[in-house]
Amino acid sequence: MMTRDDFRTIAHNGIWKQNTSLAQVLGLCPLLAVTTNAVNGIMLSLATILVMALANVAVASLRNLIPHEIRIPVFILIVAALVTVVDLLFNANLHELYLVLGIFIPLIVTNCIVLARVEAFAAKNPPLQSTFDGVFMGVGMLWTLALLGALRELIGGGTLFGGIDMVFPNLSPIQLLPENYPGFLLALLPPGAFILLGCMIAWKNWLDARAAARAARQPPAPVTAAGCS
Repeated sequence: MMTRDDFRTIAHNGIWKQNTSLAQVLGLCPLLAVTTNAVNGIMLSLATILVMALANVAVASLRNLIPHEIRIPVFILIVAALVTVVDLLFNANLHELYLVLGIFIPLIVTNCIVLARVEAFAAKNPPLQSTFDGVFMGVGMLWTLALLGALRELIGGGTLFGGIDMVFPNLSPIQLLPENYPGFLLALLPPGAFILLGCMIAWKNWLDARAAARAARQPPAPVTAAGCS
């Protein structure tokens, strides 16, 4: 049975401690190519979350029936079937965004984040824990891609949520900087993504170091005499 502490551990690991983009540095291909704006990063992350959650629960439910020798092909087959469904849903309901994301939706099949969690967690844990692991690992990817995309979009063009009309036709991008802002092309190119990602990794490491130093300065808990005769 899953306890509250188990839930907190899975959530903390997925969102922060084992963040796939900032700690494990996995899935750099979509991370660098898609995050030219926040909307692209968010929508690709949502597609990945759906695939990860369903793949994890499927593998966790079938893990005792899958022979160890052929587990990787079976895992890939499960992920590929789910990605095909997501790809068709995007094509049918969000066609303009589907054209923008292009090959990166089918490439979720080979995304090392998805396969890594299926192999490392879902194949060894019950379905409920595996589902939450897939969701929160995806949430960690979601906020990272959303923040990176927002930074690149803002620095590169002065706007936020460019392309939101492809998801919600009645909405339009937010112009945060003056309309005569010339833009900074480097932020929209892959080198700019590398630089901003490095800054985000350094920021996470700095926060972790501060937290570790704060924990080291705390006095140890007092020893009680409970249970002593």
